[in-house]
Amino acid sequence: MSWLRALRDTARAGMTVERARLEPLVALRAAAGLAVVIAAGLALLGPGAAASSAFGAFMAAIATFQQSWRPRPVLALASGLTLAVSTFTGYLVGSADVGLFLPMLAVWAFAAGLMWAAGPTAGIIASGNVAIMLVTVTLPTSVPQAAGHAAMIAAGGVVQALLIVLFPVRRWGAQRDALADALAAEADYARRLRHDPVCSFDPEPLMKARDAAAVTVRQARRRPTELHGARGLAERVRPVLASLADPAVGAPAEGPARDRVRELLDAAGEVLDAAAHAIRHGDPVRLPAPALAVLKAPDLPEVFTGAPLRAARRLAALLDDVLETAEPGSGRTADPAEAMLRPTVPALVPLVLKAVRAELRPGSPVLRHAVRVTAAACAGYLVGHALPFGHAYWAPMASVMVMRPDFTQTWSRAVARFGGTLVGVGAATAVVQLAQPGMYLSGLLAVVSAGLMYVLMRTGYAVTQVFVSAYVVFLLGMGGVRWDQTVPDRIALTLVGGVLAMLAYAVYPAWETPRLRTRLADWLAADGRYAAAVLGQYADPAGARRADVREALLEARDARIAWQEALSRAEGEPVRHRGLSRAAAEGAGDALAALGRGAMLLEAHLPDRDGDPVPGAAELARAVREATGAGAKAVRERRVPRWDGVRELLADWEAAGPGVLRGAAGQLLESLDEVSEALRP
Repeated sequence: MSWLRALRDTARAGMTVERARLEPLVALRAAAGLAVVIAAGLALLGPGAAASSAFGAFMAAIATFQQSWRPRPVLALASGLTLAVSTFTGYLVGSADVGLFLPMLAVWAFAAGLMWAAGPTAGIIASGNVAIMLVTVTLPTSVPQAAGHAAMIAAGGVVQALLIVLFPVRRWGAQRDALADALAAEADYARRLRHDPVCSFDPEPLMKARDAAAVTVRQARRRPTELHGARGLAERVRPVLASLADPAVGAPAEGPARDRVRELLDAAGEVLDAAAHAIRHGDPVRLPAPALAVLKAPDLPEVFTGAPLRAARRLAALLDDVLETAEPGSGRTADPAEAMLRPTVPALVPLVLKAVRAELRPGSPVLRHAVRVTAAACAGYLVGHALPFGHAYWAPMASVMVMRPDFTQTWSRAVARFGGTLVGVGAATAVVQLAQPGMYLSGLLAVVSAGLMYVLMRTGYAVTQVFVSAYVVFLLGMGGVRWDQTVPDRIALTLVGGVLAMLAYAVYPAWETPRLRTRLADWLAADGRYAAAVLGQYADPAGARRADVREALLEARDARIAWQEALSRAEGEPVRHRGLSRAAAEGAGDALAALGRGAMLLEAHLPDRDGDPVPGAAELARAVREATGAGAKAVRERRVPRWDGVRELLADWEAAGPGVLRGAAGQLLESLDEVSEALRP
């Protein structure tokens, strides 16, 4: 893709307004917290302290809107307290020697860039701290005042956290939505299987539900009963649906058995949708009676035999369990000791440090991001002071807030920030000119602007910036700063900051395109380990660890998501492909998805503990693991992988293996061949 086209596409993406589900009650609570803080600050300490506390409450509320499964009060406190420490430290250094503030800014910006190693939420909070620190260090005039401002900033975060505790909105709502989305995705999958027996399934909803199920010890004791166990059942339903629909291991492609399969899949979709609705809203399960009648039809043995009959019966039993678990107050509880525990904040510190240390290596995208943020922030600080404007901090603040570890987000946010700032500042200036608001009315207008930003935050960055810009104009107006002292400066310096951010990525990029082969190789190796772990269960039903299959499946899913994210980022980069064209990437991705699906079909029919070992399964498992490991190395080295060992072993093994294994193992080899074909020059 050319640079001109990349710039055009990223600009369009940045200015796009998306439809999103709004959360007006949550936004109202956040705006109320901001209003309380501003009102208390104006009444007791004056506009300067009110502005400081407003920054703390404003950023703390933004932190609670991030995609994180941690309790929202913890996010608000973390944002407010870290911002207070940052601003107080910044003032101490800057007031002692102005020349020392630039090195400190470099250290803070570099650390904030590295925090993306701990995840997007940590990165966003850290970036916000650097940006707001640039503003708040200019407000106090003495150390006691700086301490007071820091205390007010921390108080803003505390107020937001207290409001979340005192006025909760839809308890466990995010976790309910994640689990309901997973069940709804499987319902959609069941319906699609009626028409396409080998259609693909994106495991992302199941992965998101798993992330949501990780809780603290305190949360584990308070979690609603309907959130216990349903995710595990949903994981077990998916391979049963696939094995029932696939003609290779299930019913024939045509005939009465296929018609009954379609009825079962449709009924399964209704049951899963009903369970999803009940969990999402906390309501009793309302299920059409005909769906259960189809699943428990007494004539199933007359229509099905062998593997399809086992799959149909297992599906009915699993869906019974799903309905029982989804019923509010069903009494199905879990031992908190058996829950997936999320580390506490103190226990998270060494994990974050470990993640950061892992990124301190040449070629790390996070390290490159940290270097870019540091360079852009320092350059913006120097340019802002060199230009004949006031409020020089707006240039580095704009750079820090728009920069992300990938190209598309950085460039699209830079365009969106300038466009949103232009509209927001213009609208707020018009209001100020017409209404001539005083101190308290300016504070009210700032709260209204912030509330609208909270409501519309997920509709797009450009929309967010419209209301953020208006919020800043009204907040500064509350302190008596005239509009003509801020508007030209903010527009010009925002443009400077955005340009610096874009230049930083252009000069020192971290392109995803050259790493596509590595991501693809990782996915191939992970899929191979998953298939080998499943085959190992057939080789030794009594002694094999079922946990090995689960761990391998999770690794394969992580590798698949990493590949998809890398491919998505690479599509918008102005880089010519280096050995992996778009057609090759799409073909290889589809083949690896089919490879994972073949392993899943084998997992759906794992033998019982007392079952007999399948001759040759151990050798096939070893061959698949070694072949995919060697194939991953070949992909990284730009060679076409070969599967001769698996092909030769499977030719002898298929004749003696059970029917389910013959069909699914043949699909594994076919998928591997498709990977090679896609990568062939």
